[in-house]
Amino acid sequence: MTLIADLKKRAAYRRTVRALRNMPLDTALDLDIYRGDAKDIARRAVYGA
Repeated sequence: MTLIADLKKRAAYRRTVRALRNMPLDTALDLDIYRGDAKDIARRAVYGA
């Protein structure tokens, strides 16, 4: 991958973590998301399994 692509993925990862951590608790519960797992969820979403 190129440096630009890596930087874009890192930015997407950070945005996703922030969004997951800041979502309202009732929304997280409805989606069966534990906000403490935000980093793992974001990593899988951006970088793959």
